[in-house]
Amino acid sequence: MMQFIKNNIWLIGLALGSGAMLVWPMIRRQLFGIGEVSPSEAVMLANREHAMILDVREDAEFANGHIPEARHIPLGQLLSRAGELNAWKDKPIVVNCQSGMRSATACALLRKQGFTKIFNLGGGFAAWQAAKLPTTRD
Repeated sequence: MMQFIKNNIWLIGLALGSGAMLVWPMIRRQLFGIGEVSPSEAVMLANREHAMILDVREDAEFANGHIPEARHIPLGQLLSRAGELNAWKDKPIVVNCQSGMRSATACALLRKQGFTKIFNLGGGFAAWQAAKLPTTRD
């Protein structure tokens, strides 16, 4: 058994690392209280609870297309511009990026700033487009 471990330590490490990366989003949601919503759930939140859609992609990505009426604050500017969102501290905010990774980081940052109803758009703008929901360039 020990010989097997010695011979395959890199493969074992890779398997453990891959497993941790798969489980991390679920753990992060539990630790930080950040929900993940599908594109259709995001539409329902926007329609029923007047959720704001916050796009944290870079300027060029946003200019190439975005969710209609989305507010744009790139992730790198989020902390310095978080005050612009103070009216939404206790209102739902659906955060999106291209794939859902940067928006998960943005959700955690907003949570630390005292925002209480933060939702990450699972799969990001790519999932929104795959669901054939409307996009705009304005």
